[in-house]
Amino acid sequence: MDKSSLNTYFHSLFTIRKEVVEKITEKFSRFELKANTVLLDKNVISTKTYFLEKGYVRSYILNEDNEEITTNIYTAPCFVNDFLSFFRQQPTKEIYQTVTDCVFWETGLENVQHNFHNIPEFREFSRLLFVLNYYNIHDRLIEMASQKASTRYANLMKKDPEIFRYVPLKVIASYLGIKDSSLSRIRRDMYKM
Repeated sequence: MDKSSLNTYFHSLFTIRKEVVEKITEKFSRFELKANTVLLDKNVISTKTYFLEKGYVRSYILNEDNEEITTNIYTAPCFVNDFLSFFRQQPTKEIYQTVTDCVFWETGLENVQHNFHNIPEFREFSRLLFVLNYYNIHDRLIEMASQKASTRYANLMKKDPEIFRYVPLKVIASYLGIKDSSLSRIRRDMYKM
């Protein structure tokens, strides 16, 4: 199977030899999921880590009113997982669901632990991946606390304009922390400018 997208992702974060990447990814398996399929359910212990080669995935929670609140939207290529659940083997708090038809590569905890202990470059890659994830979460917290909804919308448009072609506006509104009607108004006002 062609692992070029997966392998390229490893090369994208830092310089790493081709043969090392091939060793890291040799136990990854490819699979596909249709849109609106749960990849990882709430209260389940994550035993796999997933590389999203193609498509969009969202993570969400249900609030006290049983409304879906989107906590993240994952855009390929990237790793998708509840890393706390995966590494600490504790139940997830979110639901991970495909938004579009998706192509994934997966590997288990045992393989990840083996790579950690035997491949120094994998440890470095993982460290960088955790730093990037932390930065993204931290940046999002600051953005949600300090910016108006219209600014958050404009930033998302700038960062990932393709998201609006594939992800329903209801999901995007939830991700931005606003109601659908507010997103419609923001979009209408921006197009008037």
